Amino acid sequence: MIGTSIRSDPMIRRLLSASLLALSAAACTTVSADALDTAPTSAPFAAYNAAMAGDVALPRAPQGRPLDETITLTRFAFGSCNHQSRSQHMWAQIAAKDPQMFMLIGDNVYGDQRWNGGSGLTDLRSSYAEQASHPEFARFRGEIPMLTTWDDHDYGFNDGGASFAFKLLSEKIYETFWDSSAQVRSRPGVYESRTIGTEPGKRVQVILLDTRFFRSDLDRGPYSEDRPPLGPYSRANTGPDVTMLGAEQWAWLRQELAKPADLRLVVSSIQVITDAHDYEAWETMPQERARLYEMLGQRAGGGVLLLSGDRHAGGIYREQVGGETMWELTSSSLNLAFNDTASNTAREPDPKRVTDFISEENFGTVDIDWGAKALTLRLLGNKGEVRAERTVNWTAR
Repeated sequence: MIGTSIRSDPMIRRLLSASLLALSAAACTTVSADALDTAPTSAPFAAYNAAMAGDVALPRAPQGRPLDETITLTRFAFGSCNHQSRSQHMWAQIAAKDPQMFMLIGDNVYGDQRWNGGSGLTDLRSSYAEQASHPEFARFRGEIPMLTTWDDHDYGFNDGGASFAFKLLSEKIYETFWDSSAQVRSRPGVYESRTIGTEPGKRVQVILLDTRFFRSDLDRGPYSEDRPPLGPYSRANTGPDVTMLGAEQWAWLRQELAKPADLRLVVSSIQVITDAHDYEAWETMPQERARLYEMLGQRAGGGVLLLSGDRHAGGIYREQVGGETMWELTSSSLNLAFNDTASNTAREPDPKRVTDFISEENFGTVDIDWGAKALTLRLLGNKGEVRAERTVNWTAR
């Protein structure tokens, strides 16, 4: 919280300094670094202080059904990119597939599109409130247990990372809306892990990463005429200080992967395996992706499936990593499709993608066959139809 200690808190000063330019541009005004010295009482930060102090009511999601962590998980669903002002028809389609849980893994609302630079994140709060008002969403929440993590548009601003000055308020808004677990509320960021199942040989560890709160700024790449424009970022963002998850989250992840599990679901809001574009993805930080692969390779047993969103399109991906086949299922978006599948697939050729690049509205489901150690990965359209499907076996270390 920004208070009278701001002058002596180098972390807060650094975060605010990094975001002053963005705030100034959005607000069409000038906020100098000198404003940090008067931030506790100055107008630009008054709304932030009020919200952090609890003087502003924050929206809450409709009451959700709790997840029974003793069940044997055999089917779950997930999705991303849900705009609060668009049709909420997909909730019924997801529920009709009868998943035991649903993971909403980023861009759960679009709270940055009307942001004017204000420190109180009014647009983010109103976007959550609008989402909470939908009866389709409330009905779904009452039927299907949910787990969540965030991405940029429900974090604060497009492609945002650790330098976002108001991320502590953004986190508070998120945790209040989703009634986050004590595990999430106990530390910076929104990452968490759950283990589902008590039957021997059928335990699923769900690891929900936070690729926003700690992530280093991305480097812009040079323009290239070799292919259609597929994102602005460099693939050479390296160096000792470059991080995707931050030191504390990396240490936590290593500890989680040392716990026993028979199948691990590793959720990243942005794509992991692909090298086919220059938008946000783990490929922008090759050292960090190599570190992730190394940790996954050192896990204490069990299979691994990567889940991701973000792209407003979905597909199934495959990569050979350390002698095993790694699979990733990307699902996006629930109600904010941009292109058609045929043109999008042609626009983004990818040898690591084994399906078309499904660009119409979609959500993902995974069926677990414990006897065969097999996963059936599906992308389903807005009428519940199968758009892409693969059955794959996992490697248990």
